[in-house]
Amino acid sequence: MAEKRSATFRKPERMVSQKLIDELFGGGHSHSLAAFPLRMVYMVRERQQGAEPVQLLVSVPKKHLHHAVDRNRTKRQLREAYRLNKHLVLDALPADKQLAVALVWLSDRLQPTDRVVRPRVVNLLRRMTEKL
Repeated sequence: MAEKRSATFRKPERMVSQKLIDELFGGGHSHSLAAFPLRMVYMVRERQQGAEPVQLLVSVPKKHLHHAVDRNRTKRQLREAYRLNKHLVLDALPADKQLAVALVWLSDRLQPTDRVVRPRVVNLLRRMTEKL
């Protein structure tokens, strides 16, 4: 019988390590994909003992969305879209590898969740898993 995974987004799955964030954005070992209004930066590395297989960072710059309520809404949309579709990545990721993923918002406008945000997140996740 197949293992049932819960569609949750727990605290250990969030990327909070400044060292890891610096390595992701400045280390030269990362890859980038874009599907407007999103850009995904990801990096595959050796899995550390007890670490989550995938860690996610969500970034919505103030430069693009000036109001905090808009940034918070967009981050909530991105986290929800990832939470519902993270099984795509977990199924394709080898057991000895760890994935650091950053979703960066590129648009100056709010976008509808069902028509734009969720399909673009799924598109990026599928394209990334093809390259793993």
